[in-house]
Amino acid sequence: MNANDTTINNVLTLLGRILIAALFVPAGLAKIAGFAGTAGYIASVGLPLPQVGAAIAIAVEVGFGLMVLVGWRSRLAALGMAVFTVVAGVIFHNFWAAAADQMQMQQINFFKNLSLAGGLLFIAAFGPGAWSLDARASASVPRD
Repeated sequence: MNANDTTINNVLTLLGRILIAALFVPAGLAKIAGFAGTAGYIASVGLPLPQVGAAIAIAVEVGFGLMVLVGWRSRLAALGMAVFTVVAGVIFHNFWAAAADQMQMQQINFFKNLSLAGGLLFIAAFGPGAWSLDARASASVPRD
């Protein structure tokens, strides 16, 4: 691999982390601003403890989203986000049970969630790249 390939990979991994965080972090911040509405929506699908569910969603979207953004403990954060995204897709975008006029939109949102989970699994598998706090921390660890 030459230096140009390395630079391109570093740019692409950073850009990928920024774009994924650009979806999750603002969504989590919106949930904070509209906490009661978020809890109400969670309750509307029959989940217990909707305030707890809203708090978990905020923690995942903002907390793990920022971790992925800066590349700190990003493998764990991305894995948690992937699980959260699949579970949210199944619960909130269950197109197989949607009304006919909502089926297509719910199907699109469901598969969007699965696609995001796929991207997050790439981060979990391959890490955040060289331009991350994880890479910086491992570079500062003395080697034997």
